[in-house]
Amino acid sequence: MRLAFWRAGKDRAMVQRALAKPAPAAADPAPLAASPVGDLDLPALGQALMRKRSWIIVPTVLAFTLSLAAVNMVTPRYKSEARILIDGRENVFMRPSGERNEERNVVDPEAVTSQVQLLLSRDLAREIIKKNKLAERPEFDPVLQGFSPLKSLLALFGIGRDPFSLTPEERVLEAYYERLQAYAVDKSRVIVVEFQSRDPELAARVANSIAEGYLVLQQNARQEQAKTASQWLAGEIENLRKKVADAESRVEDFRSKSSLFIGTNNTSLSNQQMGELNTQLNNARALKADAETKARLIREMLQSGKPIEASEVLNSELIRRLSEQRVTLRAQLAEQSSTLLGNHPRIKELKAQLADLDRQLREEASKVSRALDNDARVAGGRVEALNASLDQLKKQATSYNGQDVQLRALEREAKAQRDLLESYLAKYREANTRENLDTGPADGRIISRASVSNTPAYPKKLPIVLIATLATLLLSSGLIVTGELLRMTAPRAAAAPAVAPQMAARAPVRAPAVATDDEPEPEHEVEAEPEVEAASIAPQPEAPTAIGEIEQLAAELCRAGADARKVTVLGTASSESIALTTLTLARLMAREAKVAVIDLAAASPTLTATSTDPGAPGLAEVMQGEATFSEIITRDRLSRVNLVSAGRPGFDRTQLQSPRLTLAIDALLRVYDHVLLDAGMASDLPADLLTVHARAVVVPNPSMADDARRLMCEQLAAVGFSEVTMLTKPCEPSDAVEPGPRVVAA
Repeated sequence: MRLAFWRAGKDRAMVQRALAKPAPAAADPAPLAASPVGDLDLPALGQALMRKRSWIIVPTVLAFTLSLAAVNMVTPRYKSEARILIDGRENVFMRPSGERNEERNVVDPEAVTSQVQLLLSRDLAREIIKKNKLAERPEFDPVLQGFSPLKSLLALFGIGRDPFSLTPEERVLEAYYERLQAYAVDKSRVIVVEFQSRDPELAARVANSIAEGYLVLQQNARQEQAKTASQWLAGEIENLRKKVADAESRVEDFRSKSSLFIGTNNTSLSNQQMGELNTQLNNARALKADAETKARLIREMLQSGKPIEASEVLNSELIRRLSEQRVTLRAQLAEQSSTLLGNHPRIKELKAQLADLDRQLREEASKVSRALDNDARVAGGRVEALNASLDQLKKQATSYNGQDVQLRALEREAKAQRDLLESYLAKYREANTRENLDTGPADGRIISRASVSNTPAYPKKLPIVLIATLATLLLSSGLIVTGELLRMTAPRAAAAPAVAPQMAARAPVRAPAVATDDEPEPEHEVEAEPEVEAASIAPQPEAPTAIGEIEQLAAELCRAGADARKVTVLGTASSESIALTTLTLARLMAREAKVAVIDLAAASPTLTATSTDPGAPGLAEVMQGEATFSEIITRDRLSRVNLVSAGRPGFDRTQLQSPRLTLAIDALLRVYDHVLLDAGMASDLPADLLTVHARAVVVPNPSMADDARRLMCEQLAAVGFSEVTMLTKPCEPSDAVEPGPRVVAA
């Protein structure tokens, strides 16, 4: 057989030289167990701490004693606090009339922060210092305590400042601000004023003085603001009065010159006349149209012979009497017709009278029609007269438009000046009222006054002592641990991996030489040196069953721990036998550890059938960026083993030559206790991928001779495997191990 990775950077001569070099004799048959690379030896660190405990206890006790003495020597300070609520206490009767209430009640966080800065202002500080006579106390003016050589010496080296180099005011202000703290309570409009002093009564008195002085400062600022505003408004009002008088006089002069007098409803006379004429014109046109329509309807009724039912005709007194007579004659005609014939003189007379009445009715209707025509002509004449008057007024209005525009501009200017004067007068009255008040409203109020405290706020004895003691303890322990870690990680020779000393036969053996793919070589004898020991466990020809052998190997790999984290399974048996052996070994190891199997050979039906997701992607898809690690890892149906395939069927196997595959396997080695690589015959896999930090498990062909097996183990050890284990025979399907209790098939 030919294994491609044997040739990766190592030719045949190099392999033979590796085999010919004798292994150095071990001075001690039982090598010392070393901790895995990168792991911390916690017991050794604990022993180092116990050995050097005096270097921890002595500094800790010393720090405890010194800190306890220091806090008892420091003069205590007492702290008192006052609280101020910023609520915009504007009196409703003193608020400007044009100002809305909701606008006055909005106090944003920036406004509260600004009030805090006002509490820390130097003007207020000077008032408080003067009011409480702080400059006369040695606590606030160190010069009153006398000359301090230590402070002067420290000032020379830039540590602190020499009190004599400052003015008395600067010294007192520095001490004042050192003991004062003002801040806003989070998510509120409350400001806390804290002051510390050696005298608890002084601390409470100064805190209350600061709160009261802050309110007084605000009231004085408001009164000063009102006074300044009233003075400025007084001068502006006088100027505005003159401007308003001039503007109104210009309006009246222009109106009289242009004859643009004002009528009713604040409109000019010309516009008012045009409106009235327009109304009369519309009425005349309506009367004309109404008379013409009525006359036309009556004529149409007369021409068609229809009964005349117009209201103007029916409302005529003569028409009404003629209609009554006609009704009476028709009644008589109807009465006589019942007894007399149509040629009777009486009947003829009645009919003649009816005809005469009809003729009179039509003549009367014609008169009404002619009267309406006359009314229409009268209305038409009035319309013409009104049109003429309206045209004349329009011509006059056209000439007045330019002057009217100028007049409106003058009126707007006069009105603007008048409105501004009125607003200034209102503001002047408000400002004058506030100026004359003794006390104005402030934006805040004191909700909690400072009280005398009997508990020192500085120094905090217990926290200071505990922090100093614990810091010294941790620092000394950390120095010891750091030194121990530096000693443990100092550069030293790497120990050779432990190999199970199985002595191989020292007689000369015949085995086929390793041939290359390009040029086959004939078989020749290779004589093993007597001193060379096999780097693997020699095959046991008398092993009872393969499953028992695999169980022993699984137990050995689990005991090896990190030394057997990466296991490469390969051999000369069939691919299915190698895959089945790998799966059986992984299932046995999964009882005690977290195991993953990576199928680097062709997609094995055995591993595919036992996977919970046979169609899952593999390492090839990860390197192409088409899948993630969580997608390629599947589970064994019958155990806790995780399975990873090389790729989906038909993938390009040249991708297995990529250096990124080594990175992917290294990532899996960080997650699992053991990773088993099913390399098959390893015909196209790179050597570094299989050999680096890996142990080899060889699955031979049952017909393989013992000498060939021994030679194969030596060659595998020479190419880089840390340890090589040769099985006696491959695992058969009947030897498969199911999870749970051990079962060995016959």
